[in-house]
Amino acid sequence: MARALIVGCGCRGRLLGKRLLAKGWEVRGTSRRDEGLAAIEAAGIEPAFADPADPGSMLEVAGDVTVVAWILGSAEGTAEELSALHGPRLDRVLKKLVETPVRGFVYESAGSVDPILLARGRETVEAVAETWQMPVSYLLVDPCDSATWEDPTIIWTDTAAGGVLGVAEG
Repeated sequence: MARALIVGCGCRGRLLGKRLLAKGWEVRGTSRRDEGLAAIEAAGIEPAFADPADPGSMLEVAGDVTVVAWILGSAEGTAEELSALHGPRLDRVLKKLVETPVRGFVYESAGSVDPILLARGRETVEAVAETWQMPVSYLLVDPCDSATWEDPTIIWTDTAAGGVLGVAEG
């Protein structure tokens, strides 16, 4: 059975998680706040305390997942925090994931975060994916387009650059 870890399991992350649950996946969602964990649990998703700014906490909750979805395209924070989340923190997490069972990575490269940071994040994902031969996929969908978010496999299939779904469901 495929298991996904949704990093940044806010509104869109929970929607994604519910759709994956409906398709038979096991889903874990992260938050760094108690109220976020409660909302994740209320959605039927396994809650996990983790902070994407702390790569170690991410690895603690990724040990038994197949696919990690980094849903931080509309994350909030200071310019420094957002730069780190789509730069060095993302890079560190990706490089550590190769030592885990994770075999696919989904990066949300659309949202309210500065497009330059999102482009840099995508470059980071591409570089690590090429080096470690990890299938990746990019969410290029407007975060406000709720109709497209209804079925994550449509998004992942349309943006797949290596067969994340094939790895996860195969």
